[in-house]
Amino acid sequence: MNYNEFKQAVIEAAKEAGLTDYELYYSTTSEINTEIYKEDVKSFSSSKNGGACFRCIESGKMGYAATEKYDEEEAKNIVIRAMDNALSIESEDEVVLYGAGDSYQQVTKKAEALPSADIMIEKAIACNKATYEQDSRVIDATESGAFASNVTVSIYNSKGLDLNHEVSLSGVYTAAVIEEKGEMLDSLDFQLGNVEEADIKKIAKKAVEGAVEQIGALKAGSGKMKVVFSGKMMATMLSTFAEVFSAENAQKGLSLLKGKENTTVASDIVTIVDDPFYFDSSLQMPFDAEGVATYTKEIVKDGELTTLLHNLKTAKKVGIKSTGNASKLTYSSSVSILPYYFYIKPSGQTKEELFSLAGDGIYITELQGMHAGANPKTGDFSLGASGFLIKDGKKESCVKGFTVAGNFYKLLANIEAISNDLEFILPKGLSCFGAPCVLVSELSIAG
Repeated sequence: MNYNEFKQAVIEAAKEAGLTDYELYYSTTSEINTEIYKEDVKSFSSSKNGGACFRCIESGKMGYAATEKYDEEEAKNIVIRAMDNALSIESEDEVVLYGAGDSYQQVTKKAEALPSADIMIEKAIACNKATYEQDSRVIDATESGAFASNVTVSIYNSKGLDLNHEVSLSGVYTAAVIEEKGEMLDSLDFQLGNVEEADIKKIAKKAVEGAVEQIGALKAGSGKMKVVFSGKMMATMLSTFAEVFSAENAQKGLSLLKGKENTTVASDIVTIVDDPFYFDSSLQMPFDAEGVATYTKEIVKDGELTTLLHNLKTAKKVGIKSTGNASKLTYSSSVSILPYYFYIKPSGQTKEELFSLAGDGIYITELQGMHAGANPKTGDFSLGASGFLIKDGKKESCVKGFTVAGNFYKLLANIEAISNDLEFILPKGLSCFGAPCVLVSELSIAG
């Protein structure tokens, strides 16, 4: 039995059970990954997984049940399990399913088919070879790879929804390792997009340059300093603290942004965008995990919090419309909240102009310990870091082995300048985080 046949069987089973409010959510992920070591295939994998999740409202409670098995018996069982699950729910939150009627924006970049195994391996080997060719100091710890995935999502419910969409993600990367006077230094670079069209020489060059510029790193001093975060490191900070913009976390008391809508929460030069239709993304999503139409929105505009991110449940609590940010981490997960392409809007200044404005300080290009050293609830962070000294407005010698500490909420308020070079880090599921370089007026540095 294929999924469409299973869907019809579930619909019949739900009707027989007397259910009037129910939904079937279906998601599958197909993936290909290869890793290269010393210009030879170290690993290769190809997989397809996923399943269906049935939700129903019974006695005012939302019950869940999931399966990867598609047959007549399971179609009946999944309905029974979901109804039984609803009876065990203790939450008093009002639950609702979304109906038809939204107008869904058309995506501008469609999902791409998975590349062949031969293309994946060929491109990854070529990237590995190009990395070695960049510098004689590149050593055998260097690894390169390619990855590609397709995700299909379908939502059907008793209120008229019948949606289908497919997204894709692919790319090539290299992790360059060089040796200089007994010291090993590394740097990673990647390029998202069609694997066959990846600029492997550019990827290899940037990775090796990132490792080479760490040669002769000094110890950083200690004290309060001006800090410039690279685009990727500011995107990493935004990714780590993105959950503070979730209405669900705010309503649970896990975000200090609770009740802060229409108030100033950042420097007036800061605008944070959530864009499900980012022009260069193959992860464009016209609807969220509850079937609500998505749209591009400025979460923070000129320093003011315009809205938190909502799903149907959190929006219902405050009497507003969902922002279309409902998410399911897997097909069997409960509904949560996540952004799409979530980024700080670039400004008109160059990175070098930020260095000039800083005068003296530190340019951070690497952060470690995000999981252990960052507390999204309070906003506090204390993270291992490396980067470069800024002296007299110029980037100078590499520094590493220091700690940067502060508070994310205060960091947003203390951004003095923003560059024009928007960069993104590797996506987390269907969420991607980006930022330009930013100049922060003061953070604590411990060398």
